[in-house]
Amino acid sequence: MKASQVNIKNKKAYFNYEIGDTFTAGMVLTGTEIKSIRDGKASLADSYCVVDRGEVWVKGMHISEYFYGSYNNHVVRRDRKLLLSKKEIAKIVKESSDAGFTIVPLRIFINERGFAKLMIGIGKGKKQYDKRQSIKEREDKRNIDRMFKK
Repeated sequence: MKASQVNIKNKKAYFNYEIGDTFTAGMVLTGTEIKSIRDGKASLADSYCVVDRGEVWVKGMHISEYFYGSYNNHVVRRDRKLLLSKKEIAKIVKESSDAGFTIVPLRIFINERGFAKLMIGIGKGKKQYDKRQSIKEREDKRNIDRMFKK
């Protein structure tokens, strides 16, 4: 995959959460991690973010081992530090401190300078009836698209 084509999404995030503000953060990665991301070998399923001592960390993010890596390969699931400004971290702490709000990783992409970025959002968990409403809207949109296609 080319750098501009890397777009790894957390598909369940928009289904399970109502996403409010979003932030784009850099990530502290090792050499083999960025190579695996450029190959598209990463997953945001079951990952979440926490703020610890004024730093934002993503936990549970899976980046597969690099195929051509030797003993220098990285640990597949490790805590990775996110690079944000102090203002952004303060805003994230303020918004996520309310009950029911969490910091959710949304997607990984490579920017035009070749750096891996992680888009995170402040999400509030949806109730069961909200999820059913989302499914109904998605099916209605699909049916409308089918009608116009004919």
